[in-house]
This record gives sequence, C-alpha cells and structure tokens, in this order.
Amino acid sequence: MTALLAVEHLQVEFRTEEGVLRAVDDVSFELQRGELLGIVGESGSGKSVTAMTIMGLTRGPNASFSGRAVLGDLDLVTASERQLERVRGGRVAMIFQDPMTALNPVHRVGDQIVEQIRAHQSENRRAAMDRAVDLLDRVGIPRAKERARSYPHEFSGGMRQRVMIAMALSCSPEILIADEPTTALDVTTQAQILAEIGTLRKELGVGVLLITHDLGVIADVADRVVVMYAGQVVEQGSLSDIFYDPRHPYTWGLLGSVPRLDADRPERLPTIPGTPPSLLRRPTGCRFAPRCAWRFEACSRPPALKSDDPETDEHTGRCWLDLDVARERRVVGGTLGLPVDDRTTAGGGAANP
Repeated sequence: MTALLAVEHLQVEFRTEEGVLRAVDDVSFELQRGELLGIVGESGSGKSVTAMTIMGLTRGPNASFSGRAVLGDLDLVTASERQLERVRGGRVAMIFQDPMTALNPVHRVGDQIVEQIRAHQSENRRAAMDRAVDLLDRVGIPRAKERARSYPHEFSGGMRQRVMIAMALSCSPEILIADEPTTALDVTTQAQILAEIGTLRKELGVGVLLITHDLGVIADVADRVVVMYAGQVVEQGSLSDIFYDPRHPYTWGLLGSVPRLDADRPERLPTIPGTPPSLLRRPTGCRFAPRCAWRFEACSRPPALKSDDPETDEHTGRCWLDLDVARERRVVGGTLGLPVDDRTTAGGGAANP
C-alpha cells in the first residue's frame, strides 16, 4: 500500500550562538489514508518541529534540512514556497498547539475560515461563509450562524479549539496534523474534541498525525505510535505493540508514569529520573543511557532502530538490549527508579553488539 505521507530520514538543524542544534535526527515514518498515527515524547523530543517542518513552517536563514517528506509526487522538504502555499491548508492542515493564540484577534472567526476556503477553492464569499457556518455547526458550536460573526475573545478555549478544527477541515485536507489539540482543555471537552477528530477521520478518510505527551489520549484513538526522545525515534509500532510489548526503556518509563485505576495505588508515582539531554550536547552513545536503569557497556555506542524480525515485524526499537532480556526485565513503572549505583551493570551480557 502506498503511504499517504512518507517521511524518510528527516533531519532538522538550527544554527544558534551556542552551536548547531539538531532538533530532528534521522526520523522516518509513514502515514496511511484514514490512519491515526500518534507521536509521543517529552517536551523537546522533536515532535512539533517534525510536524512544522512537514508544513514548511521552520524555514529560515538559520535552519537546514535533509531527508524527505513525500506527499504524492511532492517532496515537502524541498518544495518551493509557492508549492507549499498551495498545499498548506489545502492538502495538509494543522491544528496548532495553543488555541488561545492561534486565531487572529481582530477578525471574526467566520471571516478567518472564509479566507482559507477562498485561498484554495474558487468559491464566492457567500458560498464560503455558508460552508464556514456548516463546519462550525459540525464541530459542535451552537448557533453557528450567529457565532461565525463573533471574535475569538468571545469563545472559550474549547470553543476556539473547535474553530481551529473547523478551519483545518475547511478545504477537505488529505492530512490533518493535530499538535497537542487537547492542551489546557477540561477532560469533557478533551473527549469531545477527540471524538470529533475520530468521526471526521472515518467519514472523510483523512490521515491524522496526532502529537501529544498524553498516553491516555493515544490509547483511546491511535492506530500506530511513534515514540521520540532527544530528536530521534526510539520505538515505533502498532498501538498494541507499544502498550503490551514495549521494547525501549524510555517507553517503559512513559507507560509507568501514567496513573492506573486498575492497580493498587503506589506509595510514590513512578517517574523517569533525570532530564532530557541538551540537543546542543547530545550523549555520544544511546541518548537515553544517562537516565536508563539498564545501561551497560554497549550503550556507549549509538544503537540503530531495528526490528527483531525485519521481514514480518514492523515493531522497531532503538536499544542494545536483546528482546528476550528486555521482556524479562521490563516492569512498567518500576525499572527506571533504581539508584544510579545499581544501574552500571544492569545490562551486562544482554546486548547484541
């Protein structure tokens, strides 16, 4: 099956006064039509930069890129600005992270949707406004015709997020990128937003790229998951692969740090010790090694992203631990809390150098 979007060895660097910051390092994944692909990781892992690079929003005099992001016959990484203007909002749309600042405060919300429709489709203003009102109604905004004449400050955060979804869907895009679409929303509104995205995906066959740090959200809606750390993909697989057979210690830590209602309450909520490394001064070997309970000698070398069965298994991980050893030692929520002194030989004999 030909992928709707194929990202291949994407690398993004920014030149700063302190040196070259590699925000995205050799990232590859595919998005199929009608699929929801979740990208998870801590802040600073490269999730949003990956998405914004696909949209052509990270270009600047201090930025450099390599790799490909192929949509049909167009490489979005090397496309001209004029080509990207035709794609952005038309074939690829994005729901930005902060709905409180993503809308223009001096224009009515209906006019902002109309502007996007008329930029990509040959509709007159009346027809475009009718479509904008229909979209606002579809995403659950009451009295849509009346509210289309309102300004952004007259909407709550959840309502603004719905406006952003309506705007993103106004030109029937092939791909919808949702960057933390439920940030700062209450759980009821969050559930409604996710349900609306899921409904539109099924009805329109839109491929959705969902960026979040919330594994609870991913568990509800994703088909496949990409786990990123320090600019790299450290694990990739189906939803069941990631939740029921995670292969990377970082994924174990993410899963273990989520409170569970079906287990005994722990005395202390498990956490991943330490902090993510600076992207200006990355570890020379495995980037997660300084925080990993199972690091050993082989971790001084950078591991490749590999599958244990390349012919049949699309579940890949970037770790030196043997799969059998990893499964034996994996205790979601418990393995990453060891004292530093107990970690130095934790992986001895477990690697495939």
